[in-house]
Order: sequence, then C-alpha cells, then structure tokens
Amino acid sequence: MPNRLLLRETEEGTAAGIYGLIVSGAVMATSHAHSALATALAVLVTLAVYWSAERYARLVAERIHDGHRPAWPVVRRQLSTGWEIVTASALPLAVLVVLELFGVEQFPAVLLALACNTALLSLAGWEVGRSGRLSTAERLVSTAVAGSFGVALVALKAALH
Repeated sequence: MPNRLLLRETEEGTAAGIYGLIVSGAVMATSHAHSALATALAVLVTLAVYWSAERYARLVAERIHDGHRPAWPVVRRQLSTGWEIVTASALPLAVLVVLELFGVEQFPAVLLALACNTALLSLAGWEVGRSGRLSTAERLVSTAVAGSFGVALVALKAALH
C-alpha cells in the first residue's frame, strides 16, 4: 500500500506533492527572512501563487484548445485539485517552526527543515518505485534521483550562508 503522506489518489496529486516539496525547499534555501515563521509564510505564499498560476494556466489552456469557456464543473474541478503542491510541505514547515519555538537559530532550523524535505523526497522516490513495480536497484535509483533535488537545495542553502 502506498504511503498516503506522499502518494495521492491521482497522478496529478502525486506530481503536485513532489513538485511542492521541491519548490518549498527552494524557497527555504533562498529565503533571507529573519525568522522561521516568516520563512514558512514565504513558502506558503509562494506555493499558493504556484497553485493559482497552474490552475489559471489549465483553465486558459482548456478554453484555448476547446474553443469555448469551460463549464462550471470544469472550473470547480480545477479549483479543487492540485492542493498537494501546498499541503505536501506541511511536515518540513512544521519542523522549521517548531525548531524556532525551541530556540534553534534560523540557519540550522532551515537546514533541518531541508533535511526533512530531502527525506520526504527520497521516500517519495522509493514509494514511486514500489507503485511502479520497479526492481530494488531501480527503486534505489528512483530514491537517489528524488533525494538529489533536496541535496541540491541543502547545498544551495549552505553556499548562500
């Protein structure tokens, strides 16, 4: 059974969750906010903008390709899907904010949140391999590729510090 924290009911939901982890990690890595709460807010606003832009682009594309205004059920479906881009980052953001509440300084708190993010990406790579019926070696490659996005973001944060 797939891990429901990472893999959603639809292909789009799973992709949105993985993409959300990568985008949230990028925002954490490059943020110059002075608190974990401000960084978390920057992540959430950025993810909400990405979600809105994607939904808008899909609706516009449907209108262009179908040649008419999308019906209300289509609009409703578009506005009620893809939220995984935002919600998948809940755990890394919780780590970030809780660490600040316990007095951990900003830089190490962000690094630990990015480590959590990297672990989730790696776990997603492993779970995708299970659902895709990959061999163990292929699952390890899938895990390494997914985790490499997080590792790159940790390296970026370290380079910017």
